[in-house]
Amino acid sequence: MKKTLLFLSMLLFGFQMLAQQKAVTQSGEIVFLYDDNTWKYENDSLNKKFEIELNPTPFSKSAEATFQLKSKKNQFSFWLNPKKWEVKSKLTHDAAEFQLEWKGGDIYVMILNEQIEIPLESLKELALDNARSVAPDIQVMKEEYRMVNGKKVLLLQMTGTIQKIKFTYYSYYYSDSKGTTQYISYSSDKLMKEKLKEIETLLNGLVVQ
Repeated sequence: MKKTLLFLSMLLFGFQMLAQQKAVTQSGEIVFLYDDNTWKYENDSLNKKFEIELNPTPFSKSAEATFQLKSKKNQFSFWLNPKKWEVKSKLTHDAAEFQLEWKGGDIYVMILNEQIEIPLESLKELALDNARSVAPDIQVMKEEYRMVNGKKVLLLQMTGTIQKIKFTYYSYYYSDSKGTTQYISYSSDKLMKEKLKEIETLLNGLVVQ
């Protein structure tokens, strides 16, 4: 499995360089570095362990998603049902371009957009790193690639504890030469399970122009 070295070294693991062609992650795993800016684990079983499968089911925007949020940072749009989701006028997270809230309450969404391209494999590690900063016991419950409106998207479902409350993140990640998006929904584990269909419908409104 190959990943881009630049973003791993700057954003994710904080590699400590040991030699020109080797590096070590914070968890102590040794990786080989290549001239084309890719890397793989020294232990080949880890490369196979972290391969992510593609869900064969196509996903597409709902006909009920009639309201469009269009990023000013890249060419991505986010379609939603305005009867079910509120677009927050005041942002509470500096990195977010948009924030949404379920009108029934207590389900939150952040949309983080960038102009740069980041490989999807690297986005996974970035997402885990960010989640661990608030929930050190975070665990990946589900991960797969999906074809969403014709684009290959990474789905991550992660669960962890924040202030003794079990939280779940259910998110899409996408990147290409036009930029990167992290489409992150989160709430209590119980509420996320109850409203998972609504959350997936929202996330499937991700459209790349």
